[in-house]
Amino acid sequence: MALMPNEPEAFCEQVLQMLLRWRPEVRVEQAGPSEAVIDGRRVDLENLRRLALQAGDRGDEIVREYLEQLLGGEAREAELLPFELARRLIMPRIHHETIFERLDAEQVAHTPYVNDTVVVFVIDLPHCTVSVSVDQIVRWRTDMDELERLARENLRACSRDLEMKSVSAETGGSAIVFSERDGYDAARLLLTDLYEQLAPELGGDFLVAAPARDRFVAVSREPETLIQQVQGRVDREYRRLPYPITTRFFYVTRDGVAGTEAA
Repeated sequence: MALMPNEPEAFCEQVLQMLLRWRPEVRVEQAGPSEAVIDGRRVDLENLRRLALQAGDRGDEIVREYLEQLLGGEAREAELLPFELARRLIMPRIHHETIFERLDAEQVAHTPYVNDTVVVFVIDLPHCTVSVSVDQIVRWRTDMDELERLARENLRACSRDLEMKSVSAETGGSAIVFSERDGYDAARLLLTDLYEQLAPELGGDFLVAAPARDRFVAVSREPETLIQQVQGRVDREYRRLPYPITTRFFYVTRDGVAGTEAA
């Protein structure tokens, strides 16, 4: 096992060197400090870099697993799945809208959300997730409304036995944390019964922090000192964790979810 470089450009160079040693026939090109073009596909390596840094001396192992998934056949098979098989595998993911700086918004199935985020729909496979394309929606003869309904239904099904950790602050107020680490912690903000589940514990309307894909913290709206403490943690995790989303809080009410400015 070996540590991967911390610096983005050096990390990208090492990833491409590893890939060429494993698959010398693959066409690769470094397109930026954290971007590469692999067999014609533009790949952002920043989230992989953060994952590798978290893994410490297992960083190179994380990179090898990622490259195997990237070049494996599973993702290509997902593109050909019939709707009857795909419908139970469709899940939602929350991303910041800057995801479309590297993806074509016109080709990826998504809906706008609050706090400058979007909900992207993916096919959840055993070893990877693949974004649902607009072409697939057309081929399946369905629409975005049905796709969103299925995604929320599947999210609810995998959240039935969700373990919630409740924490009471010494200065007053409380917080509830989801930490399944299944890739959908932040997406659980989309659960239709989220308010009914958490409002009794948090005193009514509450805030949710989702700084990254595997982070979900619901917090009561008072006291302000608690909000500030959570905000500090959110800012740090947004800078450090893979798949960052936003430093803003989401405001959850009985009527739905609204966006907020950073506290």
